[in-house]
Amino acid sequence: MSLIRKIRIRATTSTAFGLLALFAPPQAAWAQATSPDSQAGADSSQPQEIIVSARRREESLQETPVAVTVFSGEALEDRQITQTQDLERFTPSLQFKPAGQLSGNSAAAVVFIRGIGQLDPTAAVDPGVGVYIDDVYVGRSVGGTIELGDIASVQVLRGPQGTLFGRNTIGGAILVNTREPDFDGFSGRSRLRTGEDNLIEGSTALNLPIASNLAARVSGGFRSRDGYVRREFDGLRLGNDNVYTLNASLKWEASPSFTLLLRGDYTERNENGAPFVFAGINEQAPVPAIASVGAGCPGATIPFAPLTPGNPRFGAPNVPLINDPRCANDFYNRGPFTNGGTAPVQSTSKVWGLSATASLELSEALTVKSITAYRDTDSRGIRDADNTPFVILTTDVGAQSKQFSQEVQLQLDAGPVNGILGAYYFDEDTNERASVPISFPPSPPVIASILAGGPGSRDLQLSDLETKSFAVFGELSWEVASGLELTGGLRYTEDRKTYQGTVLNLFPSTRPDPNPLPTLAIPQGGPLFIFPTPNRETFSALTGSASVRYQVSDWLSTYVSYARSFKSGGFNTRYNAAPAGNVPIPFDEETVDSYELGAKMDFGALRLNLAAFQADYQDIQLIFRAGPVPLLFNAGKARIRGFEAEASYRAGGFVFDASVSLLDDDILSITAIPGATATVLPGDDLPLTPSFQGSFGIAYDFQLTDAMKLTPRFDGSYTSSLVFITGSVPEIEQDGYFVGNASLTLSHEDGWKLQGGLTNLFDERYLIQGNASLATLGYAERIFARPRQWFLQASFEF
Repeated sequence: MSLIRKIRIRATTSTAFGLLALFAPPQAAWAQATSPDSQAGADSSQPQEIIVSARRREESLQETPVAVTVFSGEALEDRQITQTQDLERFTPSLQFKPAGQLSGNSAAAVVFIRGIGQLDPTAAVDPGVGVYIDDVYVGRSVGGTIELGDIASVQVLRGPQGTLFGRNTIGGAILVNTREPDFDGFSGRSRLRTGEDNLIEGSTALNLPIASNLAARVSGGFRSRDGYVRREFDGLRLGNDNVYTLNASLKWEASPSFTLLLRGDYTERNENGAPFVFAGINEQAPVPAIASVGAGCPGATIPFAPLTPGNPRFGAPNVPLINDPRCANDFYNRGPFTNGGTAPVQSTSKVWGLSATASLELSEALTVKSITAYRDTDSRGIRDADNTPFVILTTDVGAQSKQFSQEVQLQLDAGPVNGILGAYYFDEDTNERASVPISFPPSPPVIASILAGGPGSRDLQLSDLETKSFAVFGELSWEVASGLELTGGLRYTEDRKTYQGTVLNLFPSTRPDPNPLPTLAIPQGGPLFIFPTPNRETFSALTGSASVRYQVSDWLSTYVSYARSFKSGGFNTRYNAAPAGNVPIPFDEETVDSYELGAKMDFGALRLNLAAFQADYQDIQLIFRAGPVPLLFNAGKARIRGFEAEASYRAGGFVFDASVSLLDDDILSITAIPGATATVLPGDDLPLTPSFQGSFGIAYDFQLTDAMKLTPRFDGSYTSSLVFITGSVPEIEQDGYFVGNASLTLSHEDGWKLQGGLTNLFDERYLIQGNASLATLGYAERIFARPRQWFLQASFEF
């Protein structure tokens, strides 16, 4: 065991499911997951025993019946993982996409694990994969794309996490843990990077001891980079980076039994907009048909409402037509990195949070822990969804969200018996404003206006949403015999949701918003719908987990586990007409039951972890179309089966890691919704659920001198074909693709490193996002990944 280094990783996970391993990239669980204290001078070529607190207690990862992959801060740098969305290249069954499909905000995360997540990033819908910063749940999609700067570890938990983490983790959870202050002495680390597209990126962290039992840590970072998609209309570069972060923490050990840790974080983005480009158009759909007729396109007609001939824009015969270049079919598609839109676009966000974690040891066996937190999010995203010069669809979504949470835990560590008992409270208030300029005709005067070259109309939706969540939970593990452990847990959750909104149509679209809001219909403004009284729904569930782990030998641990979790329901806030009874349309919670069988093997230099699972997915919240409007309904049932494996091998200076995941998803049934059109049928694929994902990393340390080494490294990942929305839309479906990254690092034992490399080495053209409404609004859009990029980086520690 002299070669084994114990590394302690802060992680909290719930439930027992497990995992992984055959092929897992080096930053994965066993490879390089190290604490900040142990990274300096550590030889990454040697095997490590990784200590995690996946069940809220410290234990070896290889003995934990939980599906988790761990990345240390050092491993994140080695793999060129700078944001949470980069994790998908190296984590089995994980898909992490930026820029929500129905939002132009680049910070809106769309996350799926094992085929379960949520596509809609708006405030009315909860995510299906929980993202946590230092044990604090991030309630909104915006803010989920986290900058990975001064990070101790990142952990990806696969499968339902309903016992210790609670609601909205039916797919899994991603835990981001920042570095804690250290009492030992003053230290710091700094990094500066440059590269393609005028990239300038840097970060600095300082550890500041104040007293023998009091220390602080401060860090900050920034990244500026030109966008890689150019708009022809004005030359604006979309997909640019302009972000900076600040973090601070203070740790106080008031006594050997009491510790208090205060943390604060701030991230601000001011960017041009998500890099969507044109993917397709259905010129027979109502909105494009109106736009084509208005532009005088040859042969253009309005198929859904024959109009009286005589107006040259109605497509009447023998009438001269306008020579508008927009009428040419090839005018729209300008390639993967050119945008043809003309509407204003924008992506901004400000996210900050404060937390206080207190731990008090009541005895050698009992500890009380309190986590108090507040988070604030302010965001706006504007996108030209059709990506053409026509006024077909533009969305402008802004939101302000404030959340408070309090968690209290009583932890038991009594030899063969370990457990946790806790209570959780969550209170979130969100104000969302959605404005949608659109040429869809709410009335004949609007048709006439559009045909005459007018601006059409604009839907304005104002939403006040509140969530109050209460939960109590507990989990107990008992080693009933040597090597045989039984674990069980339960959680009761109650969510109380309130929605109060205003939905109205403004004509023309250039008309300013009414302020204060009127209470009566505006004669020249089209229909106005008011929901002046709060609409309330309560969603509750009893969820739980159980596992049996058996240590067969020193090198083999096996387990079987079960877990049940749920994702809360809510209200649809989008409307194109007054709903029945002037009441918003609610949707119920969805649930997952997961069964898993796993084995974890440790042969010294080689580690191999395997897991097979089945998830029964009920009452799936699927997007249907009510006219052109996307609404959520509980409309599906599916079964997902999978296999995951990770492996890690270290010998001398040689490092090899790999991972693989196989997913087989079957939509078993689709519920018919009166008045709504299904976007998915039995037999279709679930979104963001590729049947195969695989990755590998290989590196070798060449010892140039006693103090200096040179490390070449190559990482590759392959993802099979996938879809981005429910249903079949060839324009936004992605075939299988392979992405490679290469780097060369010169490092010195004094703490400095010089690194250079290429990301997307083979210049692969592949999609990272897609969305479509071809049947109604008539558009399809997509985002391609950045092409090949070079970088140079210098870093040092002191």
